[in-house]
Amino acid sequence: MRFAILGPVEVSINGRGATLDGSKQRTVLAALLLARGALVSDDRLSSLLWGWQPPNTINAQIYTYVSRLRKYLGSAIGIIRQRPGYYMRIGAAHFDYDEFERLARAGQEGLRTGQFGPAAERFRRALALWRGPALADVTEHLAGIELPHLTEARLAALEGRIEADLAMGQHHQLVPELTALVAEHPLREGPRAQLMTTLFRCNRQADALNVYLEGRKLLAEELGVDPGATLERAYQSILAGDADGPTARTERDQINTASTGVGDGWAGTRPEMLPPDLTDCAGRDGELRKVLHALRPDSSNRLETPAPVLITGMAGTGKTALAVRAAHLSREDFPDGQLYVDLDGMGPHPKNPFDVLGWFLRALGVPDAAVPRTLDERIQLYRSHLSRQRILVVLDDAASDQQVRPLLPTGARCGALVTSRAHMITVDGARVVTLHPLETTEALELLGQVIGPDRVERDLLSAARIVELCGGLPLAVRIAGVRLAAKPQWPLERLAARLAEDSRRLDELQRGDLNVRTSLQLSYERLDEAVRRMFRRVALLGVPDFPAWVAAEILGHTEQAAEALLEALVDARLLEIGGIDPRGRPRYQYQTLVRLFAREQAIREDSRDQRRAVVEAAIDAYRRRGGEAVKLLGLTPATRPPVETAMTWISSERAALFGLFQQASATGRHASARDLSVLLDGFAGINPAAGRPR
Repeated sequence: MRFAILGPVEVSINGRGATLDGSKQRTVLAALLLARGALVSDDRLSSLLWGWQPPNTINAQIYTYVSRLRKYLGSAIGIIRQRPGYYMRIGAAHFDYDEFERLARAGQEGLRTGQFGPAAERFRRALALWRGPALADVTEHLAGIELPHLTEARLAALEGRIEADLAMGQHHQLVPELTALVAEHPLREGPRAQLMTTLFRCNRQADALNVYLEGRKLLAEELGVDPGATLERAYQSILAGDADGPTARTERDQINTASTGVGDGWAGTRPEMLPPDLTDCAGRDGELRKVLHALRPDSSNRLETPAPVLITGMAGTGKTALAVRAAHLSREDFPDGQLYVDLDGMGPHPKNPFDVLGWFLRALGVPDAAVPRTLDERIQLYRSHLSRQRILVVLDDAASDQQVRPLLPTGARCGALVTSRAHMITVDGARVVTLHPLETTEALELLGQVIGPDRVERDLLSAARIVELCGGLPLAVRIAGVRLAAKPQWPLERLAARLAEDSRRLDELQRGDLNVRTSLQLSYERLDEAVRRMFRRVALLGVPDFPAWVAAEILGHTEQAAEALLEALVDARLLEIGGIDPRGRPRYQYQTLVRLFAREQAIREDSRDQRRAVVEAAIDAYRRRGGEAVKLLGLTPATRPPVETAMTWISSERAALFGLFQQASATGRHASARDLSVLLDGFAGINPAAGRPR
């Protein structure tokens, strides 16, 4: 029997795949395998299966998954119940991760003893066990915990194999592979140093130096740190014209580096890594107080290990500005320093926790040579250092729980502040502060901070129109303010008029590196295609809000499937829940600028016929359901329940009906507009409160 987790979770018996029912069952199996015979408690299995929202029948469902696994695996594999959990004995069965670790250790030993050929072969055999991303079909909760160290183990083996190939003079074949590896992990210094070595040995000294300069620039821009000893040593070797080229660090190199302090530029320095303070957080006083209180609790609510503070919200709501402001105001509470990193969660290459831990450990005074080479060791050393200090850790623009969790401090005197567009449902006990677009008064205050309050007061009507067209989004308001500040001769009404044109509003809302469209694009590109299609097509409807059944009608889904896609958009902060209808179902709505962006994507990606079909499908659906409601309203009092249902539908949908009527009239759909008008008038004839919205 063979178990595999380095790719999709699989079981094979005598060379044939065994049946596994789904992601939950695979999660239980993977958790037991990774425990290596240790007990996995019911509570841990529950958190790995359902996160913070377990069902009422936790124990029964876990028992069902275990029973089915026992049935599929047979008597050769033992899954033993021992309260409060289960453990697994696989006997003589093969486990691909065990085999990977054995081969990787043998490869590292070959490197240490100079047996490069056998080392390279063992690394290749270890890497060949990977069939794709590990744990590809388990729950996000298990993947978030286990995937980072599995991925790190694979990268370490890959670097070891390249090191062995370099030692055997195979540099010409390595250039394409290393170039791709550095592009994928631009802040990982090991592959960059190996690429420099390879290029140098291929008589491409200028290219090798350019790779170093690019890496130094990235480290400075992204983290404000200098290259570590590995890159510096490679750079100095190239400058010295070392004919052998810089090689990977040996044990002797590590001892020398540790004794001389090379790469230890942080020694004796308190880490102060925060970006410049941002004082214009207008409209966020309440949220700022919440964050400061959570970071600085009084003695009555102090926890043994303070929970991290998560600032979340859609693109452009000012998460980073609020976090940086709160961090600066909290400096006296964390006298041993502040660690900061932009995790680039919305970018194409989110930062790897392994690399970030390396930077943080160096900032905490750990010599470069003493920084561990495995993720687990880095986590333990990092937490040990923080346990003795009062340090604030700021993790900006996080992509996911798994990126954040290894970087969170566990010391009782440390604090953590995280910003993210994502819901971090498995970050234990996080205190969530959600940012929404600003109200008009707050947005005017922000605009006044940028252009001056007197200028706002001189033309308050135009200023209010500007912030309304910006949808109260702080990023958009700030851009509008920056544009006005750069053109003091412009009357406010001029910018208001330019913003009033839907087709060019997003073009107007960009200035330098501030760009509303770009910010939204990052969220959009991370969506699955089915979710992107839902996002851009429903935005074509001229309705203030809508229920899931409308989305289902226009895209040909079941209502349940449509609701799942809509909830994915809510999680991505590209859609909001505008309220709950009388039947208890959510109604969704777009923020003003998000709707404009979504329609741009529809024009770019969908044909004219497809866009027209979406609107026609919505009108037909409303016309059909509205007609059914009219019929019900005309029935006798004996059919009271259906009549009440019809009135509930009308009260929920009349604003959407009126929006579609206006859209049909404006776009030349005269027959549709007439039908919708008849419906609205019919509703008003039976119940005046159900007629056209005023």
